[in-house]
Amino acid sequence: MADPDALDALIVTLLNGPLAPQVTLDAPLGARTTYGVGGSASVLVALDSPDHVAVLGEALHGTGVSTITVGRGSNLLVADSGFAGVAVVTRGAFSEIAIDGTTIVAGGAAKLPVVARAAVNAGLRGFAWAVGVPGSIGGAIRMNAGGHGAEMSDVVTSADIVDFENVDFERRWPVDELDFGYRRSALRSSQLVLRATLELEPGDVIEGKAEMLEIVQWRRNNQPGGQNAGSVFTNPPGESAGAAGAARAAGAAEGAAAAEPENVDPLASPRGTPSPRRRGNEDNDYHWRGGISTPVYAPKPEPKPNPHHRVQQTLAIN
Repeated sequence: MADPDALDALIVTLLNGPLAPQVTLDAPLGARTTYGVGGSASVLVALDSPDHVAVLGEALHGTGVSTITVGRGSNLLVADSGFAGVAVVTRGAFSEIAIDGTTIVAGGAAKLPVVARAAVNAGLRGFAWAVGVPGSIGGAIRMNAGGHGAEMSDVVTSADIVDFENVDFERRWPVDELDFGYRRSALRSSQLVLRATLELEPGDVIEGKAEMLEIVQWRRNNQPGGQNAGSVFTNPPGESAGAAGAARAAGAAEGAAAAEPENVDPLASPRGTPSPRRRGNEDNDYHWRGGISTPVYAPKPEPKPNPHHRVQQTLAIN
């Protein structure tokens, strides 16, 4: 956890610098996720351009303040206690997509379905599967997202990464250094994907559109509509997590989180609902701590004071 004094000093620096319009204090993170639950970040900074990245990197240098990159929130579960540090989101220039022959350069904030459609419309194949994944390029690289028998490691050749906790601030990572594995990569929460380079193959536009339509229809038939986190559990060898757990947990609910009757893997959580509580254990006040693999229950921690309230009070007085 960051030193509260260091965090306070960083907030003052940010609010008195060129990033001031991009800064939100005590920013709710749960609302930025498909689960729709969880606490707030002490600071949230929205970056629209490479210049913004450089300014934030300079402000963070040597402070020891923790950072976390937040994409489209489709695979992110935020603790009720929130995040005592700086949450970083990208937009603007980082949503741009450029296509040259069979090569696509996509910003870290670019939406996967948008990139998938752009690729198909350009007569390229190898990325249509991403039309059904509600994430960003950056988040997809962080966890090596995939579906329908394909994944990011099949097409990524490199990624431009910023590390807010390292003197080696920005550089290009080749695919072998990203060290992709099943739903993982070598990237940490302090590292931000600015852009990625994908190498696809020549294809047919009509065939590509038909493939995307088939994928979208499959998801409509097999996954819940509305707000949901998609697949949550890791796949056992030889079968899907949804099929493996259906008999045991399909249709079960824990507060706001519910497993679908047909498929236990996607968890639906309507926006605006409270954090899931374990039924029958109200006296023990348990809460749900989920993850990319198996969720677990743990005693709810004591609430912690927001580390930057002193700064907010000072700003209000002045």
